[in-house]
Amino acid sequence: MDCIIIDDDATARLIIKKFCLKSDQINVIEEFSSAIDAIKYLNTNNNIDLIYLDIHMPTFSGFDFIKTLNNPPKIILTTSDKNLALEAFEYKSVVDYLVKPITFERYNKSLEKLDSLSNKENDVIDDKNKSEYIYVNVDRRLVKVNIASIYLIEAKGDYINIKTNEKNYIVHSTLKKILDKLPSNMFFKVHRSFIINVSEIIDIEDNSVLVRKDVVPVSRSNKSELMKKLNLL
Repeated sequence: MDCIIIDDDATARLIIKKFCLKSDQINVIEEFSSAIDAIKYLNTNNNIDLIYLDIHMPTFSGFDFIKTLNNPPKIILTTSDKNLALEAFEYKSVVDYLVKPITFERYNKSLEKLDSLSNKENDVIDDKNKSEYIYVNVDRRLVKVNIASIYLIEAKGDYINIKTNEKNYIVHSTLKKILDKLPSNMFFKVHRSFIINVSEIIDIEDNSVLVRKDVVPVSRSNKSELMKKLNLL
């Protein structure tokens, strides 16, 4: 991930740069002591993924800088002021808010947030690109199946059983292959042998879920991730 650092304090820029060098994820392309100079740079360079941005700078603040960007990259704010966090997160491009002096531990937590956000964005993009239907090969015929009608998929040896509102389909395939074609916001692999439509869950007890009339096991490693997908009260 290519980044630039904008801060009028040379020491603060050096600290962030040292942290970035310790990370395999971040590649520092340029650093600027002036937001104006950074704007000039970005006008001719649109390949920046991340900006480390100081809020308090002479003549042109970090917030002023963000307002000039039509399509801003992800931004991690750096500041000595603890009181501007609410205002900072009004900007959709702001990923995190680091208060100086910044420790390496806190810097790493900001990278974790960055990774989590990137993964969610990729899931959304993938889901938008997926069709509303899949075609399954049944007895040498291609049958069109509405994805929303699928409530459970079970692996059985070299085959999978796709259960839908209308009927079941036994298909020569794997769970991994079909999971790649399903929207991640709807379907979740709860066990090495089962994929479920999360919206069809009726009940959860211990390490199993009730999907329609089917009791499906949930592996311990997947249960916490499944709970995150539910609209819990």
